[in-house]
Amino acid sequence: MSHPTGIPLFERFFHSAAGIKVDKNDLRRFRDFVDEQIDSIAIAGRDAAKWNGRDVIVPQDLPITKGVQERMREFDKFDEAEEVRDLLRQVVRRPPADVTFSEDTERMLPELFGGLSIALARSFRLIDPKAANPSTPHWERARDIFRLIF
Repeated sequence: MSHPTGIPLFERFFHSAAGIKVDKNDLRRFRDFVDEQIDSIAIAGRDAAKWNGRDVIVPQDLPITKGVQERMREFDKFDEAEEVRDLLRQVVRRPPADVTFSEDTERMLPELFGGLSIALARSFRLIDPKAANPSTPHWERARDIFRLIF
């Protein structure tokens, strides 16, 4: 089992996903990234649900691209997947007050964020193929890329 803060797990997962070395500061950055993504996804899902005459967000309301779907399937094959799911259940905060997820959507969120985490880890390699440990500018660029997409 991992350390209560999830750092060893977090380090193993990012290394498995992209050969990236992360540290304690990166865990804080990752939590900030997840918070930002839950807001973006929740707002997009809320808008899609409203367009379809619903107040509750179902999985098909979420803005999940083919690439993210592939990363979600890939995530399930990682040795660390179950531990990462547990960590994500703790890290993923509640969506904005005007957003309600269905039970199916709630169950899907750890998978979605597992897939997004793989995409995030690999984005560091695209931003700087030589980066072994992402710096603050790497994190900022990665977040900018995700802001463009979501």
